[in-house]
Amino acid sequence: VQLQASGGGLVQAGGSLRLSCAASGATISRSAMGWFRQAPGKEREFVAHIRSSGGYTYYADFAQGRFTIAKDNAKNTVYLQMSSLKPEDTAVYYCAGSSYLILSAIRDPQNYNYWGQGTLVTVSS
Repeated sequence: VQLQASGGGLVQAGGSLRLSCAASGATISRSAMGWFRQAPGKEREFVAHIRSSGGYTYYADFAQGRFTIAKDNAKNTVYLQMSSLKPEDTAVYYCAGSSYLILSAIRDPQNYNYWGQGTLVTVSS
């Protein structure tokens, strides 16, 4: 499976962006999907996770209430809607796919099997 992330850009604090992650080569309907981000000089960190069916979602504390992950199996695409953006949200955002993960494993990037190339989000103050 190849993942292509898009939708990043420059936005002012308080603004919104929607990231997309389009899959090709295989269906992601049976895959759980996640979003991670990596700011300069920092480790990659978990943002959000969605089960294969799209019925269950999980978020990092900083994302709860501001970000929404969604999965459209018909379009083979995963989204991350981000609102009330802050300068500290500036990072490269990556989408990733995996088989089913138990809850304690969803935040570790090493548990994901395939990754997109990342899309840069810059939030200005």
